[in-house]
Amino acid sequence: MSNSRSYRAWSVPLIAGVLALGGIPALAGSAAAAESKAVQDDFNGDGYKDLAVGAPIATIGGKRGAGYVTVMYGGPHGLTKDGRTIISRSTSGIPGDPAAGENFGYQLSTGDLDGDGRTDLIIGQADSNRDAVVVWGAKEGLSGGVSVPAATTQAGDFDGDSWPDLVLFRGGRAPGDDPLGTEATVWRGPISRDGKPTATQEFGSTKVEPFDVMYAAAGDVNGDGRDDLALTVYTGDGGVGSQLYLANASGGGFTYADSPAGSGQVAFGDVNGDGFGDVVRGVPNDSSVTVALGSASGLKPASTWKSYSQDTEGVPGGKEEDDRFGDAVTAGDVNNDGYADVAVGSPGEKLGDKQGAGMVNVLYGGRGGLTGTGSQGFTQDTDGVPGAAEAGDNFGDAVSVLDINGNGYADLAAAAAGENRAEGANAGEGAVWSLRGRPTGIVTDAAFTFGPRTVGAPVDRATFGGSLS
Repeated sequence: MSNSRSYRAWSVPLIAGVLALGGIPALAGSAAAAESKAVQDDFNGDGYKDLAVGAPIATIGGKRGAGYVTVMYGGPHGLTKDGRTIISRSTSGIPGDPAAGENFGYQLSTGDLDGDGRTDLIIGQADSNRDAVVVWGAKEGLSGGVSVPAATTQAGDFDGDSWPDLVLFRGGRAPGDDPLGTEATVWRGPISRDGKPTATQEFGSTKVEPFDVMYAAAGDVNGDGRDDLALTVYTGDGGVGSQLYLANASGGGFTYADSPAGSGQVAFGDVNGDGFGDVVRGVPNDSSVTVALGSASGLKPASTWKSYSQDTEGVPGGKEEDDRFGDAVTAGDVNNDGYADVAVGSPGEKLGDKQGAGMVNVLYGGRGGLTGTGSQGFTQDTDGVPGAAEAGDNFGDAVSVLDINGNGYADLAAAAAGENRAEGANAGEGAVWSLRGRPTGIVTDAAFTFGPRTVGAPVDRATFGGSLS
């Protein structure tokens, strides 16, 4: 992980064709106390969703593994290289200094924490001795930040009062076999720009304490108006597990509940359109995903949970041990039919003799739930997808589904953090592909790919796309 090259991080907001080099100014004050009507994931409040891209192993200020995040702003024509902001610990207004091995951008969370109508970005990292940073949404793009006492976080309306809350996981990611352990706390929103919550609340369960939180997602599985919480946790000795917590009406924040096991990422989405959030859990060691449907009483019984893989009828590809199908998962309505669809990354997919070239499958929801019928598969060798598949690209090791151009159809973002890996290097530059959603599903006719070179960010072994919001 050593690197003799060094870079100085910078912020490059380019909104409406205006270029402004330099740091991000800190904003003072707090939002008016009114319920936010923000478009989720819209950092600049222009009505279009935006995409945050982590490059957690990049060198910043000579510090290998310090990391940075690039925000790509959506618009009527989708993502372009001319609308972006680059954020690191070297950016003016962002607390702290770059630290080697911190992995700033390792985990991302979004929510309008101060209720000003613009989504805020919470950037996590892997170092237990460092704090996550809330970067505030603003008309000109993300601007100014405040530290919060956590390594990773998850935003959501966990008490049902229409104000986003924030769960703080104070811990980190263990460098060795034994987890560091986690202290979990709930901050009730709104949260002021000086980093003060309206109130704090105990997490309510001790089951997360022995472990390290890797990934998190929020969604309402029982339709009670309070978001629930799903986690992927490092359990020690190389083991990774899954957890689900249901939000409480009173008392501690959450109650532990049974949920599908799996070591991949997790997402919420209403795949059958019944008004209850369903849990989609990646099981990459089995190259599969498990879907557990929500109901008024919580997740339906385990006997009803369904598993999907590349052996499911209609799903392109074939199930293989090293595919890691389910390493990354995300949910959103690609074809605007009212049902959540699921994108699944298989970063280990072998294409010909190219081990680890990677693939992304999109499975579609319907009245009967998720189905393989009509599923799509994409690689860098798919017609219309820029680039060419290469061994070790790991296309699909992060995925996101957001309606970037505001046409009602969610677009697919797929990362290949191993892209442009130099011979003998243990990490690549990385890149991200944006493919449009349409009534027929994902299409490639307006595909856009970008990496650190495109946005003018640090390049060498950056793992650009190592995380996506």
